[in-house]
Amino acid sequence: MKKPISKAHIRTEIEQQIADYVERGGAVSEIERGISGRESAIGPLKPDNSNFQQPKVGRTYLPEVVAAIESRRNKKVEKPKPSRRRPYKKIIYDDFGEPLRWEWVEE
Repeated sequence: MKKPISKAHIRTEIEQQIADYVERGGAVSEIERGISGRESAIGPLKPDNSNFQQPKVGRTYLPEVVAAIESRRNKKVEKPKPSRRRPYKKIIYDDFGEPLRWEWVEE
């Protein structure tokens, strides 16, 4: 199993890439802290994605498809009533409501 790359390793690798870039004649400009890269820092961010800048497209309604989906959703499936496979004990009472005995009942 490979060891995960540490942050210190990544940091030194980035610093090495910057040093190589500067040695080849590149220049790195330092920007003050707190300055944004946006043209206008006033107001909300505007989406750069062109999908959000297109006008809305009308929907094509399919009432028969919606009706079929709704009919399937509203259909109640009757589950078969589970039959008792095991006998169970039932208490037998006398005429005065006093328990007399237990009987095993099979249904």
